[in-house]
Amino acid sequence: MAGTGVFSDILDGDVYKYYADGEWKKSSSGKTVAIINPTTRKTQYKVQACTQEEVNKVMESAKTAQKSWAKTPLWKRAELLHKAAAILKEHKAPIAECLVKEIAKPAKDAITEVVRSGDLISYTAEEGVRILGEGKFLVSDSFPGNQRTKYCLTSKIPLGVILAIPPFNYPVNLAVSKIAPALIAGNSLVLKPPTQGAVSALHMVHCFHLAGFPKGLISCVTGKGSEIGDFLTMHPGVNCISFTGGDTGIAISKKAGMIPLQMELGGKDACIVLEDADLDLVAANIIKGGFSYSGQRCTAVKVVLVMESVADVLVEKVKAKVAKLMVGAPEDDCDITPVVSESSANFIEGLVKDAKEKGATFCQEYKRDGNLIWPLLLDNVRPDMRIAWEEPFGPVLPVIRINSIEEGIHHCNASNFGLQGCVFTKDVNKAIVISDAMETGTVQINSAPARGPDHFPFQGLKDSGIGSQGVTNSINMMTKIKSTVINLPTPSYTMG
Repeated sequence: MAGTGVFSDILDGDVYKYYADGEWKKSSSGKTVAIINPTTRKTQYKVQACTQEEVNKVMESAKTAQKSWAKTPLWKRAELLHKAAAILKEHKAPIAECLVKEIAKPAKDAITEVVRSGDLISYTAEEGVRILGEGKFLVSDSFPGNQRTKYCLTSKIPLGVILAIPPFNYPVNLAVSKIAPALIAGNSLVLKPPTQGAVSALHMVHCFHLAGFPKGLISCVTGKGSEIGDFLTMHPGVNCISFTGGDTGIAISKKAGMIPLQMELGGKDACIVLEDADLDLVAANIIKGGFSYSGQRCTAVKVVLVMESVADVLVEKVKAKVAKLMVGAPEDDCDITPVVSESSANFIEGLVKDAKEKGATFCQEYKRDGNLIWPLLLDNVRPDMRIAWEEPFGPVLPVIRINSIEEGIHHCNASNFGLQGCVFTKDVNKAIVISDAMETGTVQINSAPARGPDHFPFQGLKDSGIGSQGVTNSINMMTKIKSTVINLPTPSYTMG
């Protein structure tokens, strides 16, 4: 059970505490933030509403702890990360319970997220030891006009304090994808979890606490974005921000100072289907890519661009599979569960109404009960409809019929987003040409878009983000290069 057993320290009455200086604390504000269960639409949990002064103290502690942590041997950092990973996986059930109740994640998927997160921490520990255990040695006479009188030694050093802000849809996995690289690289970390998903994140942070990380190295502050959001992202004590979410990231990037930013801000991932594609494979991937976790994934298929000649057949195959999707509560492991909030459901409904008014073909009847929206395939969608361009983050998928490959590429590239896309064809040459032409961070060939495996590079172009994620890329961006140059009085050559 959440908040019991080894997790009893993180709960005070019915309010979860925040984590600072290696302790679980109550905020001096005396205020709390309610977390609404998307299924029941009633308050499920409460978390502390931290103050700006508490954020200041957290930043001071993080800065102090980081100085000591940077002197901790790499093998010791890795050892503690492995320990945290094992504890996380051992306590997957209560954390998964939080995911089900906070964000309506299907029970099986919730368990998978926690286990995957443990694996990600361990992989990062191993990769970090390899990457950070190596430096570079340069000699001056490799550049024209120089004798060998200078030896340059380069190494990767930590940035300092990393601010991590994960999204609601993967509040554990997309938190540890920031925490583990930061820690193995010698940084300290301040986590601001999403409101929906905060209690899952607090349980995850307690696993790092139980692993024995130094006090102040990891902090987790909860509260209203309106009160501490800008204060955190613009804090002079922050040396790097890793953010996953939506439009908020664009605002953060404009306000942040001269610090590295790692941002993934959503997408309108296009699925381009050619005449020669295996339509059964396409249909299966559209269901997996478009409707898993009710479409609330940055890498969900968000628009299908199918050649007119095979569109009728494909739409019928997808319709048949949509009819088999189970709709209901996350506790029952249904395929389609309630979207995260009433405001999200209202936004999705607005896109659906716009499509209906402008003549889209509804392959199913639109049905909604509270935050639960039944899966909907919209055929004959045109570019003048909002759903053709906007990211629904729900179980509604538009199909646009195209008459040429160029038309599909043009629609994909006309989007403000550029996260991922996919192409289905048996012609590998066409697939590569289309992949090269698509303005997206990743193109999947004959499979739906996906972020994993977690060590693969993951990045977006245009409004979809800044920088690249993935274990190696995250470690590299959370470090900087330090050079030491040894100057010799006379040239020296090995075996000279």
